Amino acid sequence: MSNYHIKHLEEYFQVYRKSVRNPEVFWEEIAEEHFVWHKRWKNVLSWDFSKPEVKWFEGAKLNITENCIDRHLKIRGNKTAILFEPNNPDEEAEHITYLQLFERVNKFANVLKQEGIRKGDRVCIYLPMIPELAISVLACARIGAIHSVVFAGFSSTALSTRINDSDCKMVITSDGSYRGNKTVDLKGIVDDALNQCPCVISVLVAKRINSKINMKENRDKWLQPLLDEASNSCEPEIMDAEDPLFILYTSGSTGKPKGMVHSTAGYMVYTAYTFKNVFNYREEDIYWCTADIGWITGHSYIVYGPLANGATTVMFEGVPNFPDYGRFWQIIEKHKVNQFYTAPTAIRALAKEKLDFVEQYDLSSLKVLGTVGEPINEEAWHWYNDHVGKKKSPIVDTWWQTETGGMMISPIPYVTPTKATYATLPLPGVQLALMDEQGKEIKENQVDGRLCVVYPWPAMARTIWGNHQRFKETYFSTFENKYFTGDGALRDEVGYYRITGRVDDVIIVSGHNLGTAPIEDAINEHQAVAESAVVGFPHDIKGKALYGFVILKETGETRVHENLRKEINQVITERIGPIAKLDKIQFVPGLPKTRSGKIMRRILRKIVENDTANLGDISTLLNPEVVEAIIEGSLVK
Repeated sequence: MSNYHIKHLEEYFQVYRKSVRNPEVFWEEIAEEHFVWHKRWKNVLSWDFSKPEVKWFEGAKLNITENCIDRHLKIRGNKTAILFEPNNPDEEAEHITYLQLFERVNKFANVLKQEGIRKGDRVCIYLPMIPELAISVLACARIGAIHSVVFAGFSSTALSTRINDSDCKMVITSDGSYRGNKTVDLKGIVDDALNQCPCVISVLVAKRINSKINMKENRDKWLQPLLDEASNSCEPEIMDAEDPLFILYTSGSTGKPKGMVHSTAGYMVYTAYTFKNVFNYREEDIYWCTADIGWITGHSYIVYGPLANGATTVMFEGVPNFPDYGRFWQIIEKHKVNQFYTAPTAIRALAKEKLDFVEQYDLSSLKVLGTVGEPINEEAWHWYNDHVGKKKSPIVDTWWQTETGGMMISPIPYVTPTKATYATLPLPGVQLALMDEQGKEIKENQVDGRLCVVYPWPAMARTIWGNHQRFKETYFSTFENKYFTGDGALRDEVGYYRITGRVDDVIIVSGHNLGTAPIEDAINEHQAVAESAVVGFPHDIKGKALYGFVILKETGETRVHENLRKEINQVITERIGPIAKLDKIQFVPGLPKTRSGKIMRRILRKIVENDTANLGDISTLLNPEVVEAIIEGSLVK
């Protein structure tokens, strides 16, 4: 497969040079050789970042589900496509073959059509991590409906906002979900949300927890009886390359969530190519990404990227700590997982626990480890490398965003030498620039800058649903003719990139630009510390000073906190310098996090600025109750 599997560093540089010298030829070759098309494109790429307008494979006709399912049937019909591992380890795992997936997606697609869903209609999917979630996503794509998956942990308010913003006609949900030893009443949340959603005509309900729920007449229908009646043959809708495939909402640091729109052909080509290379995927491998399909990671690297490669992709319904903290490792042993992709937050939580949880399982099947969601700190990286990968499975620390559609910077396993806390080199076709605050490009290395992309890549979002002006202002107005990622980055002496955190997490203290990530890394090295977050607060002399929120490994930490504060600042002084010392340190039981594990520093900033009246909607957080505890602690501090 030309250009597809990069095998050594020299080859990476050759492929990378080719991809930036002539991007159109590079992506055209990949698109031609590895996918099925109903009609070839007239033009590979047209773009103008000033508008911003980007079109890939213009004029091409395709259906993404044919590329993810139909074309594999001849040679992989009996191969497991989706391996569903339930929340409860006593419940049997389900192996769904490519042939079974084909039939189930077709049946679901026919149910959607019967319920009046047509090409271009928006369908909101609010389901737990059960097979119906992946199947409903693919069923929408089969008939050209635009899916909008909302993570099934969001509140009814967050759900109704997203349904109304994209004017969804239908919601697909379940009676409830299992989460560890708890159940969640998903249907009740949907009912609450739909009091505010006049656009929704029908609700399809999957059975999962067999709870008693209310079914609203003429609106709500049980899914299974409809599937039982439906035909298992459904002709795919022929889509234009630039037709929207899905809308996925990303929380803005301010204001209402942004519905990122991803189109069909470019997204398919890019996610398939990056999946194959970043995970070094081989035909018989078992691949597992622990994300939820409610996030971009699940869209790109549980559903579309793996299935486009004919892979076996694991879908896990549960949580890392149920029935105990060995659950991830037990699943790896049970299914002989070869590639494992998870978030630094999960790694840090598991690293806090006894090593017995990891060491009792056979992890020798692992070939590649991955991380996603935020930069991984050094201590967590080494723990992951030593205890999970046993120093033989390279860690791919991937940097990308909802907006980018696929991974942008990442090591390629067994090709790129890894370096703790560095995402390393851009993937083929990704052209980066570091900019200073004056808008000049930083050419030298070892300098912090703002990370931009200067040339289009196929999977980039095309717009914000219903608000192209906001798309332009948010991503294309800071630096002329460049996509601004909103992240700060450092490039080292060999050209490796390290993400230093959101630019709004860069704090200027006495004229020095300090990224929060390196400071947090230093704090987390203290043996008593589990996790930390740093924000700036107004200071009469320095302009801004640093405020640290610190979670201790032992909640009943006996040492005098004053001594601990001194020790933490000592570590920061040694690692970064006295300029980065914290003026205030608050020990907290937890940090406010999104459900994908990102720390909401915006909330912490509001708390330290005594602006708690303007925290915004915290119901969508993973742990809203922690906010109150932090506020109380800041008052007594």
